[in-house]
Order: sequence, then structure tokens, then C-alpha cells
Amino acid sequence: MAGRYGKFNPKRRLAVEGRFSGADLAALAKAAVYEGHPHHKRNPGDYGLDPPARPRPDKTLCDDASVFRKEDALDYLRRGFMKGAVSGRPIDGSRWPPNVWAVTGDGIVLEAHGNRNGAYHGYPLQAEDPMAAEVKKFWNKK
Repeated sequence: MAGRYGKFNPKRRLAVEGRFSGADLAALAKAAVYEGHPHHKRNPGDYGLDPPARPRPDKTLCDDASVFRKEDALDYLRRGFMKGAVSGRPIDGSRWPPNVWAVTGDGIVLEAHGNRNGAYHGYPLQAEDPMAAEVKKFWNKK
């Protein structure tokens, strides 16, 4: 995603293997919540967003990855935790990693960004984002 770092954020990194135990990842997966964000939705579905949808041309849309229901978004978030596809540096001293990644059945890489309370919103990564290739490689070897 374009942003304050330029075209793609080079600071994103998958956690070093072993950074989180399986029990830690399971606990995070169970406790995480998915809130969504109106900038990444063309059709708000059951996300309960306010305003309902406010897609921006510079943002990727969950609709394009066929993620229309909040329940599906939460499922991908939980799968990302369970697979260990998380960033390693917790947010502001909390236990929550800033990013969690998952890959859809169609091979689209999703990135979720969270806050220090474990609430996440997500979006598909652009195919040319180097992080997409890194996540796919990690996802397919696990």
C-alpha cells in the first residue's frame, strides 16, 4: 500500500520462527477481534461500519478478494495467527503484533493491521508488493 513509506512499507517483517509459542498464537487468535475499515470496502456487508462504505482509490478492497462477511475476515485473521504469519514487534508494549497475514484459496495475500487492544482491520496486498511474495512463500511451507 502506498503510504508514508512510499509505495510499500519496507518495515514489515514476519516474526522470527519461535518468537511466539503455539499456545501464545492460539490465545491471540481466540482473543483477536476484526473491526474492518470503510476505506477497504465497496460493499459494507455485515461489517457494521460507519460510514457504511467509503472506498478510496488508493486503497485495496476486501471485495476484490471476495471477503464480504466479517465472519470470513475474522477466520482469515485467526488462520494467520495459528500459522504464525505475524510480525514480531508487539504494538506499544502490548502482546499484539502490528500485522497478521493470511492467504486466500485464490492465492490473494491479506494483511491485517491491529491496535494495542487486539482489534484488526485488513486488506488485500497488491501483487507487486514484495511482502506478498514473502507471505506466500511462508504460508506454503507451513
